Amino acid sequence: MNSAALDVWLVDDDASIRWVLERALRDGGMTPRAFDAAEPVLDALKREVPDVLVTDIRMSGLSGVELLQRIHASRPALPVIVMTAHSDLGSAVSAYGSGAFEYLPKPFDIDHAVDLVRRAARTRTVSIADAVPVPRIPQLRGSAAAMQQVFRAIGRLARSSVTVLITGESGTGKEIVARALHDNSPRAGKPFIALNTSAIPAELLESELFGHEKGSFTGADSQRRGRFEQADGGTLFLDEIGDMSMPLQTRLLRVLAEGEFYRVGGQTSIRVDVRVIAATHQDLQARVERELFRADLFHRLNVIRIELPPLRARAEDVPDLLEHYLALASQELAVAPKVFAPETIAVLQAYSWPGNVRELVNLCRRLAVLAPAREVRIEDLPAELGAAGGAAADADWARALAVWADARVLTGKQPLLDEAQPQLERVLIRAALKRTHGHRQEAAKLIGWGRNTLTRKLKELDMSELERGSS
Repeated sequence: MNSAALDVWLVDDDASIRWVLERALRDGGMTPRAFDAAEPVLDALKREVPDVLVTDIRMSGLSGVELLQRIHASRPALPVIVMTAHSDLGSAVSAYGSGAFEYLPKPFDIDHAVDLVRRAARTRTVSIADAVPVPRIPQLRGSAAAMQQVFRAIGRLARSSVTVLITGESGTGKEIVARALHDNSPRAGKPFIALNTSAIPAELLESELFGHEKGSFTGADSQRRGRFEQADGGTLFLDEIGDMSMPLQTRLLRVLAEGEFYRVGGQTSIRVDVRVIAATHQDLQARVERELFRADLFHRLNVIRIELPPLRARAEDVPDLLEHYLALASQELAVAPKVFAPETIAVLQAYSWPGNVRELVNLCRRLAVLAPAREVRIEDLPAELGAAGGAAADADWARALAVWADARVLTGKQPLLDEAQPQLERVLIRAALKRTHGHRQEAAKLIGWGRNTLTRKLKELDMSELERGSS
């Protein structure tokens, strides 16, 4: 289809977004028409239909999701692109589940947006099933491109029961993704059973998975239903599947292929309808090549793969995650809410997070209880993390500063130096006084000031608690 013939409708209550998109689409040879609310669009659709519709998801009055649902019911062939500044799983699932052609998180690249409109126009016959109402999954957060791919995958699998393999380092949130896939599937009302296969001794795992009959082995005093039976009609999440023994891999493959199994010591086959979602932090392909994992089981599990990025690969998400989980921890533990000082965020953003999001969550819980003041400072961080974070900041402090500056430029509230210089001086003063055990003369020398300058700075920066404790 020639883009010159494209009629594109834009729906957004933000005039600046409408202006930018109108201009970009017009420059691309299209004919845009802008609306500041959803209701006039529905009225206009009674008389004519555009080639593509682009809408914001959160607006006053009728929301973008509600507009999308009504359009999908009456004009299912009309491709709709949904924009949102709220980069979370709930928005992605709502958009795809309601019939969106694509999900476009703000801020977006304008050339990408225009190209997306052209692609949408070429696929006007797209048909998507009706949405299943789903809860939001606030634990799964991130605006990084890699996380957006994860959200898109979950949204596109909303009506599917296909087998999924989730890969990623420990602590990246593989079980959260598995639960989201279940909650957003037709099996949502059925059981979700999670099992960490590496946490159970190999000799007991067979009974754990498939159950056993009374008397089938020493200690089997009664019949027991295994996890496959417990998950019938729902989802079985098998974590750390790469550690499973070869004999059990063979049994699992048979269940996946035939949908039936025998309990340990049983003579009657049991048929189940279970969706299997597997996860591992290992390279299964490499284990296949080393003959530690069955190739046929790998291909059976690897129908759809979702790769979770490590936290160090999406450092731009760290400030939002810190803020979210510190607030959540304060609420859960019934303590006064706290905030991170900018310099603390800079150090944590430069940290490598070997434990990924799980480590970040645990840190926030610890700080919610143990940090003495409302503002969490660098010296409040655990010694092991402070040392690692300090080393990371030492090696990459310029990158952390650049990230901070990029974020502050977007707000434009005050000149960067007016905000950064006092924070920098506070950090240097605290470090120097800590190193010299409060001796001002030595601390001033470490910083590169005279004693009088340090004294004046302590007053100017309202650091009275340090002023009283130094000499």
